[in-house]
Amino acid sequence: MVSVLLVIVVVFAIIFDYINGFHDAANSIATIVSTKVLTPFQAVVWAAFFNFLAFFIFQEHGVANTIAKTVKPEFITMGVILAGLLAAIIWNLLTWWYGIPSSSSHTLIGGFAGAAIAHAHFDFTHLAKIVDMSSIVKIFLFIFLAPLIGLIVSYTITIIILNVCRNARPARAEKWFRRLQLVSSAAFSIGHGGNDAQKVMGIIAAALVTERIIPDVKSMPDWVPLTCYAAIALGTMSGGWRIIKTMGSKITKVTPLEGVAAETAGALTLFATAHFKIPVSTTHTITGSIVGVGLTKRISAVRWGVTINLIWAWILTIPVSATLAALTYWVLDFFI
Repeated sequence: MVSVLLVIVVVFAIIFDYINGFHDAANSIATIVSTKVLTPFQAVVWAAFFNFLAFFIFQEHGVANTIAKTVKPEFITMGVILAGLLAAIIWNLLTWWYGIPSSSSHTLIGGFAGAAIAHAHFDFTHLAKIVDMSSIVKIFLFIFLAPLIGLIVSYTITIIILNVCRNARPARAEKWFRRLQLVSSAAFSIGHGGNDAQKVMGIIAAALVTERIIPDVKSMPDWVPLTCYAAIALGTMSGGWRIIKTMGSKITKVTPLEGVAAETAGALTLFATAHFKIPVSTTHTITGSIVGVGLTKRISAVRWGVTINLIWAWILTIPVSATLAALTYWVLDFFI
Protein backbone atom coordinates (compact mmCIF):
# COMPACT_ATOMS: atom_id res chain seq x y z
CA MET A 1 0.00 0.00 0.00
CA VAL A 2 1.27 3.48 -0.91
CA SER A 3 1.91 5.63 2.16
CA VAL A 4 0.78 9.22 2.48
CA LEU A 5 4.40 10.28 3.07
CA LEU A 6 5.48 8.70 -0.23
CA VAL A 7 2.77 10.65 -2.06
CA ILE A 8 3.96 13.88 -0.37
CA VAL A 9 7.58 13.15 -1.36
CA VAL A 10 6.61 12.47 -4.99
CA VAL A 11 4.52 15.66 -5.13
CA PHE A 12 7.37 17.80 -3.78
CA ALA A 13 9.82 16.09 -6.14
CA ILE A 14 7.62 17.07 -9.09
CA ILE A 15 7.30 20.61 -7.69
CA PHE A 16 11.10 20.81 -7.48
CA ASP A 17 11.37 19.54 -11.06
CA TYR A 18 8.96 22.24 -12.22
CA ILE A 19 10.93 24.92 -10.34
CA ASN A 20 14.13 23.49 -11.83
CA GLY A 21 12.60 24.08 -15.26
CA PHE A 22 11.76 27.76 -14.82
CA HIS A 23 14.89 28.40 -12.71
CA ASP A 24 17.10 26.93 -15.45
CA ALA A 25 15.10 28.14 -18.46
CA ALA A 26 17.73 30.83 -18.86
CA ASN A 27 20.34 28.18 -19.56
CA SER A 28 18.55 27.08 -22.71
CA ILE A 29 17.18 30.36 -24.02
CA ALA A 30 19.30 33.24 -22.71
CA THR A 31 21.56 33.51 -25.75
CA ILE A 32 18.78 32.92 -28.28
CA VAL A 33 16.71 35.68 -26.64
CA SER A 34 19.62 38.12 -26.25
CA THR A 35 20.47 37.74 -29.97
CA LYS A 36 16.76 38.24 -30.81
CA VAL A 37 16.60 35.03 -32.85
CA LEU A 38 13.37 34.22 -31.00
CA THR A 39 11.05 36.22 -28.78
CA PRO A 40 11.04 35.20 -25.10
CA PHE A 41 7.72 33.35 -25.50
CA GLN A 42 8.84 31.53 -28.64
CA ALA A 43 12.12 30.63 -26.93
CA VAL A 44 10.55 29.03 -23.83
CA VAL A 45 8.13 27.00 -25.97
CA TRP A 46 11.04 25.89 -28.17
CA ALA A 47 13.18 24.91 -25.16
CA ALA A 48 10.30 23.17 -23.37
CA PHE A 49 9.54 21.02 -26.42
CA PHE A 50 13.12 19.79 -26.63
CA ASN A 51 13.33 19.34 -22.84
CA PHE A 52 10.51 16.82 -23.15
CA LEU A 53 11.92 15.28 -26.33
CA ALA A 54 14.87 14.14 -24.20
CA PHE A 55 12.51 11.52 -22.71
CA PHE A 56 12.74 9.57 -25.97
CA ILE A 57 16.53 9.98 -26.28
CA PHE A 58 17.93 9.25 -22.80
CA GLN A 59 16.97 5.68 -21.99
CA GLU A 60 19.79 4.49 -19.71
CA HIS A 61 19.05 6.85 -16.76
CA GLY A 62 22.64 6.57 -15.52
CA VAL A 63 22.57 10.02 -13.91
CA ALA A 64 19.40 9.06 -11.99
CA ASN A 65 21.18 5.99 -10.69
CA THR A 66 24.17 8.08 -9.53
CA ILE A 67 21.91 10.53 -7.66
CA ALA A 68 19.95 7.74 -5.97
CA LYS A 69 23.20 6.22 -4.70
CA THR A 70 24.63 9.49 -3.33
CA VAL A 71 23.40 8.47 0.12
CA LYS A 72 23.94 4.93 1.44
CA PRO A 73 20.64 2.94 1.55
CA GLU A 74 20.65 2.46 5.35
CA PHE A 75 20.57 6.24 5.84
CA ILE A 76 17.77 6.95 3.36
CA THR A 77 14.39 7.54 4.98
CA MET A 78 11.33 9.35 3.70
CA GLY A 79 12.15 12.16 6.13
CA VAL A 80 15.65 12.49 4.67
CA ILE A 81 14.31 12.65 1.12
CA LEU A 82 11.57 15.15 1.99
CA ALA A 83 13.96 17.41 3.94
CA GLY A 84 16.41 17.38 1.02
CA LEU A 85 13.68 18.31 -1.43
CA LEU A 86 12.30 21.13 0.72
CA ALA A 87 15.79 22.61 1.22
CA ALA A 88 16.46 22.43 -2.52
CA ILE A 89 13.16 24.15 -3.30
CA ILE A 90 13.90 26.96 -0.82
CA TRP A 91 17.41 27.58 -2.23
CA ASN A 92 16.16 27.49 -5.83
CA LEU A 93 13.43 30.03 -5.12
CA LEU A 94 15.84 32.32 -3.25
CA THR A 95 18.42 32.28 -6.03
CA TRP A 96 15.71 32.76 -8.67
CA TRP A 97 14.33 35.77 -6.77
CA TYR A 98 17.74 37.43 -6.73
CA GLY A 99 18.52 36.45 -10.33
CA ILE A 100 21.44 34.19 -9.39
CA PRO A 101 21.97 31.32 -11.86
CA SER A 102 22.93 28.70 -9.27
CA SER A 103 22.82 24.95 -9.83
CA SER A 104 19.49 23.18 -9.28
CA SER A 105 21.40 19.90 -9.53
CA HIS A 106 23.83 20.72 -6.75
CA THR A 107 21.19 22.09 -4.41
CA LEU A 108 19.30 18.80 -4.74
CA ILE A 109 22.46 16.76 -4.12
CA GLY A 110 23.52 18.96 -1.19
CA GLY A 111 20.06 18.78 0.34
CA PHE A 112 19.88 15.00 0.04
CA ALA A 113 23.33 14.52 1.60
CA GLY A 114 22.80 17.15 4.32
CA ALA A 115 19.54 15.58 5.48
CA ALA A 116 21.18 12.13 5.60
CA ILE A 117 24.07 13.48 7.69
CA ALA A 118 21.57 15.06 10.11
CA HIS A 119 19.74 11.72 10.28
CA ALA A 120 23.07 10.10 11.22
CA HIS A 121 23.49 12.66 14.06
CA PHE A 122 26.36 14.43 12.28
CA ASP A 123 28.71 11.48 12.60
CA PHE A 124 31.44 13.05 10.45
CA THR A 125 33.99 10.48 11.63
CA HIS A 126 32.10 7.86 9.61
CA LEU A 127 31.02 10.10 6.74
CA ALA A 128 31.94 7.48 4.13
CA LYS A 129 29.34 5.17 5.68
CA ILE A 130 26.61 7.79 5.21
CA VAL A 131 27.28 9.12 1.70
CA ASP A 132 29.04 7.68 -1.32
CA MET A 133 32.26 9.67 -1.18
CA SER A 134 33.33 8.77 -4.72
CA SER A 135 30.09 10.27 -6.08
CA ILE A 136 30.38 13.35 -3.86
CA VAL A 137 33.99 13.99 -4.90
CA LYS A 138 33.14 13.52 -8.58
CA ILE A 139 30.18 15.91 -8.32
CA PHE A 140 32.30 18.49 -6.46
CA LEU A 141 35.10 18.32 -9.03
CA PHE A 142 32.65 18.92 -11.86
CA ILE A 143 31.53 22.17 -10.23
CA PHE A 144 34.77 23.45 -11.77
CA LEU A 145 35.39 20.95 -14.58
CA ALA A 146 32.00 21.32 -16.31
CA PRO A 147 32.32 25.10 -16.90
CA LEU A 148 36.02 24.69 -17.77
CA ILE A 149 35.19 22.05 -20.38
CA GLY A 150 32.39 24.24 -21.73
CA LEU A 151 34.78 27.21 -21.86
CA ILE A 152 37.49 25.32 -23.75
CA VAL A 153 35.07 23.74 -26.23
CA SER A 154 33.19 26.99 -26.93
CA TYR A 155 36.44 28.93 -27.34
CA THR A 156 37.72 26.31 -29.80
CA ILE A 157 34.46 26.17 -31.77
CA THR A 158 34.30 29.96 -32.01
CA ILE A 159 37.90 30.23 -33.30
CA ILE A 160 37.26 27.51 -35.89
CA ILE A 161 34.04 29.15 -37.08
CA LEU A 162 35.70 32.57 -37.31
CA ASN A 163 38.51 31.15 -39.43
CA VAL A 164 36.11 29.28 -41.73
CA CYS A 165 33.89 32.34 -42.17
CA ARG A 166 36.73 34.86 -42.56
CA ASN A 167 35.88 35.58 -46.19
CA ALA A 168 32.11 35.31 -45.90
CA ARG A 169 29.88 38.34 -46.16
CA PRO A 170 28.94 39.43 -42.61
CA ALA A 171 25.22 39.85 -43.35
CA ARG A 172 24.95 36.43 -45.00
CA ALA A 173 26.96 34.75 -42.23
CA GLU A 174 24.80 36.27 -39.51
CA LYS A 175 21.65 35.08 -41.31
CA TRP A 176 22.96 31.52 -41.32
CA PHE A 177 24.05 31.64 -37.69
CA ARG A 178 20.66 32.93 -36.61
CA ARG A 179 19.19 29.79 -38.19
CA LEU A 180 21.87 27.53 -36.73
CA GLN A 181 21.20 28.95 -33.28
CA LEU A 182 17.79 27.27 -33.39
CA VAL A 183 19.58 23.94 -33.83
CA SER A 184 22.21 24.55 -31.15
CA SER A 185 19.58 25.80 -28.69
CA ALA A 186 17.48 22.69 -29.35
CA ALA A 187 20.50 20.45 -28.76
CA PHE A 188 21.31 22.19 -25.47
CA SER A 189 17.66 21.94 -24.36
CA ILE A 190 17.72 18.19 -25.01
CA GLY A 191 20.91 17.91 -22.94
CA HIS A 192 19.36 20.04 -20.19
CA GLY A 193 16.22 17.92 -20.05
CA GLY A 194 18.14 14.66 -20.14
CA ASN A 195 20.55 15.74 -17.42
CA ASP A 196 18.31 17.60 -14.97
CA ALA A 197 15.13 15.51 -15.17
CA GLN A 198 17.15 12.41 -14.31
CA LYS A 199 18.20 13.90 -10.97
CA VAL A 200 14.60 14.10 -9.78
CA MET A 201 13.98 10.64 -11.22
CA GLY A 202 16.80 9.40 -8.98
CA ILE A 203 15.21 10.98 -5.89
CA ILE A 204 11.76 9.50 -6.65
CA ALA A 205 13.34 6.11 -7.38
CA ALA A 206 15.19 6.25 -4.03
CA ALA A 207 11.85 6.91 -2.31
CA LEU A 208 10.21 3.98 -4.09
CA VAL A 209 13.10 1.69 -3.11
CA THR A 210 12.90 2.89 0.51
CA GLU A 211 9.19 2.06 0.59
CA ARG A 212 9.99 -1.33 -1.02
CA ILE A 213 7.74 -0.67 -3.99
CA ILE A 214 10.60 -1.40 -6.40
CA PRO A 215 13.78 -3.42 -5.75
CA ASP A 216 16.25 -0.97 -7.31
CA VAL A 217 16.54 2.22 -9.38
CA LYS A 218 16.70 0.32 -12.66
CA SER A 219 13.20 -1.03 -11.96
CA MET A 220 11.55 2.40 -11.77
CA PRO A 221 8.14 2.42 -13.51
CA ASP A 222 7.67 4.35 -16.75
CA TRP A 223 5.52 7.02 -15.11
CA VAL A 224 8.56 8.35 -13.20
CA PRO A 225 10.67 9.51 -16.20
CA LEU A 226 7.56 10.56 -18.12
CA THR A 227 6.34 12.74 -15.23
CA CYS A 228 9.80 14.23 -14.59
CA TYR A 229 10.37 15.20 -18.22
CA ALA A 230 6.88 16.69 -18.44
CA ALA A 231 7.38 18.69 -15.22
CA ILE A 232 10.72 20.18 -16.25
CA ALA A 233 9.30 21.05 -19.69
CA LEU A 234 6.31 22.84 -18.13
CA GLY A 235 8.66 24.68 -15.77
CA THR A 236 10.85 25.78 -18.67
CA MET A 237 7.76 27.06 -20.47
CA SER A 238 7.05 29.26 -17.43
CA GLY A 239 10.40 30.99 -17.94
CA GLY A 240 12.89 32.28 -15.37
CA TRP A 241 13.07 35.88 -16.58
CA ARG A 242 15.11 37.17 -13.66
CA ILE A 243 18.02 34.86 -14.51
CA ILE A 244 17.76 35.22 -18.30
CA LYS A 245 19.09 38.79 -18.08
CA THR A 246 22.16 37.64 -16.12
CA MET A 247 22.94 34.78 -18.47
CA GLY A 248 22.10 36.57 -21.71
CA SER A 249 23.86 39.90 -21.31
CA LYS A 250 25.63 40.47 -17.98
CA ILE A 251 28.46 37.96 -18.52
CA THR A 252 29.33 39.11 -22.04
CA LYS A 253 27.54 40.41 -25.14
CA VAL A 254 26.70 37.46 -27.40
CA THR A 255 26.25 37.44 -31.19
CA PRO A 256 24.38 34.69 -33.10
CA LEU A 257 27.71 33.09 -34.08
CA GLU A 258 28.81 33.09 -30.44
CA GLY A 259 25.41 31.82 -29.36
CA VAL A 260 25.80 28.82 -31.67
CA ALA A 261 29.28 28.13 -30.29
CA ALA A 262 28.23 28.45 -26.63
CA GLU A 263 25.11 26.30 -26.97
CA THR A 264 26.91 23.67 -29.04
CA ALA A 265 29.72 23.48 -26.48
CA GLY A 266 27.20 23.23 -23.66
CA ALA A 267 25.24 20.49 -25.43
CA LEU A 268 28.39 18.45 -26.16
CA THR A 269 29.46 18.71 -22.51
CA LEU A 270 26.03 17.64 -21.23
CA PHE A 271 25.77 14.68 -23.61
CA ALA A 272 29.30 13.53 -22.71
CA THR A 273 28.78 13.77 -18.94
CA ALA A 274 25.38 12.03 -19.18
CA HIS A 275 27.08 9.22 -21.10
CA PHE A 276 29.54 8.78 -18.22
CA LYS A 277 26.70 9.03 -15.64
CA ILE A 278 28.11 12.24 -14.13
CA PRO A 279 25.53 14.69 -12.69
CA VAL A 280 26.68 18.15 -13.75
CA SER A 281 25.12 21.57 -13.60
CA THR A 282 23.67 22.88 -16.85
CA THR A 283 24.03 26.35 -15.32
CA HIS A 284 27.76 25.93 -14.77
CA THR A 285 28.20 24.39 -18.21
CA ILE A 286 26.51 27.13 -20.22
CA THR A 287 28.11 29.88 -18.09
CA GLY A 288 31.57 28.48 -18.88
CA SER A 289 30.61 28.26 -22.55
CA ILE A 290 29.48 31.89 -22.62
CA VAL A 291 32.72 32.98 -20.94
CA GLY A 292 34.62 30.98 -23.59
CA VAL A 293 33.07 32.88 -26.50
CA GLY A 294 33.71 36.16 -24.70
CA LEU A 295 37.41 35.33 -24.36
CA THR A 296 37.75 34.98 -28.14
CA LYS A 297 37.25 38.75 -28.39
CA ARG A 298 39.42 39.85 -25.47
CA ILE A 299 39.75 39.13 -21.76
CA SER A 300 38.02 42.39 -20.84
CA ALA A 301 34.96 41.39 -22.91
CA VAL A 302 33.96 39.14 -19.99
CA ARG A 303 32.49 40.89 -16.96
CA TRP A 304 34.66 39.15 -14.39
CA GLY A 305 32.95 40.76 -11.41
CA VAL A 306 29.67 39.09 -12.37
CA THR A 307 31.43 35.82 -13.19
CA ILE A 308 33.27 35.67 -9.85
CA ASN A 309 30.00 36.30 -7.98
CA LEU A 310 28.45 33.38 -9.87
CA ILE A 311 31.37 31.12 -8.94
CA TRP A 312 30.89 31.99 -5.27
CA ALA A 313 27.21 31.04 -5.59
CA TRP A 314 28.24 27.72 -7.13
CA ILE A 315 30.70 26.96 -4.31
CA LEU A 316 28.17 27.86 -1.61
CA THR A 317 25.21 25.97 -3.09
CA ILE A 318 26.05 22.49 -1.77
CA PRO A 319 27.04 23.48 1.81
CA VAL A 320 24.15 25.97 2.17
CA SER A 321 21.65 23.43 0.80
CA ALA A 322 23.07 20.76 3.11
CA THR A 323 22.69 23.07 6.12
CA LEU A 324 19.12 24.02 5.13
CA ALA A 325 18.28 20.34 4.71
CA ALA A 326 19.73 19.46 8.13
CA LEU A 327 17.63 22.18 9.78
CA THR A 328 14.55 21.06 7.84
CA TYR A 329 15.17 17.45 8.86
CA TRP A 330 15.22 18.46 12.56
CA VAL A 331 11.86 20.20 12.16
CA LEU A 332 10.29 17.30 10.23
CA ASP A 333 11.62 14.80 12.76
CA PHE A 334 9.07 16.09 15.27
CA PHE A 335 6.18 15.28 12.93
CA ILE A 336 7.26 12.19 10.97
